[in-house]
Amino acid sequence: MKAAKLFAGILAVVFGFGVAACCGPDNTTEIKKTEIINQPTVGQQLEDLEKAYKNGAINKEEYEKTKKGILEKASPAEKK
Repeated sequence: MKAAKLFAGILAVVFGFGVAACCGPDNTTEIKKTEIINQPTVGQQLEDLEKAYKNGAINKEEYEKTKKGILEKASPAEKK
């Protein structure tokens, strides 16, 4: 009888760990937070764009078009 209780207790613990492993915290949340943190600011994007233009990597038309797109996507707080 003690063996059956011991087995039931062990089974309950193993089952509990199994449920916790599949239904535990969502690790993708950390990845998403990191991705957001690592996104360049509007200012950094504009600086990089200007460097590309000055170095001849893009022409004036590409520079203006991309700059306009960056500024249109920026939130009002970032435009200030």
